[in-house]
Amino acid sequence: MFDFMQLVANENMKIYRRIRTWIMLGILLVLAAGTTIVFYSIANEMPNMWMVTELEATFLSSLITIFVVIVAAESVASEFSTGTIKLLLIRPWSRSKILLSKYISLMLLAVFFTAVVFVFTVLINMIVFGYSSELELAVGSADNMAPLPYMLMFYLYNFISLVVVATLAFMISSVFRSSGLAIGLSIFLTVGGGNILVAVLGMFQADLVDYILFTHLDLTGHLSAGETEYTLGFSLGVLAVYYAIFMALAWYVFKKRDVAA
Repeated sequence: MFDFMQLVANENMKIYRRIRTWIMLGILLVLAAGTTIVFYSIANEMPNMWMVTELEATFLSSLITIFVVIVAAESVASEFSTGTIKLLLIRPWSRSKILLSKYISLMLLAVFFTAVVFVFTVLINMIVFGYSSELELAVGSADNMAPLPYMLMFYLYNFISLVVVATLAFMISSVFRSSGLAIGLSIFLTVGGGNILVAVLGMFQADLVDYILFTHLDLTGHLSAGETEYTLGFSLGVLAVYYAIFMALAWYVFKKRDVAA
């Protein structure tokens, strides 16, 4: 167990020693602060802090997903493309432990980014606009929810989607040896490719759309009744099935892959 935790710590060091990781976090915080300043500067009257927080959460969650996808997409593929995978495999760790340590480190990064952005946006908007006990939203509407629990649920639903998309990128990284291909394909599917697929299938096989991953990635609509045609349980069930498939493929391919000289 201690050896495995050391392996996880090593994978975390690989992530946090890179300046890229801190640049990504800096971009998130600068965008959050910039959005708050813009609202404060142009608003005719002081906006509700929760309205600005929700707007920031909407686009920053998408940006967090892209950043985590970039890290996920090259986490395994880069080891093969650079040849460093041989250094890992000659050590007394099974392939499953190596892959699991990479996945856990990726999830910890996702939690870290999400938690920092959540705390930062709430605090900066509270300082600038003042605390409000009233929930006023710009993107959606809430059904009798207090402000803080609503925002926690908003971030939780976005985080669930983030985990599924990051796992998809992680699976692609395990399947392909090229980190560039893994990153490009993952971002394409995340940013727009998935929605294009849903639109095309909807034209020919409308029933299949109900079971496509990208149809259910936006869970925040479940915070208000009537904003989605699917139940929360059905959406989570579809995501869970895709998650299990992605994990199984990643483990199967990684354990069977031959490390060429």
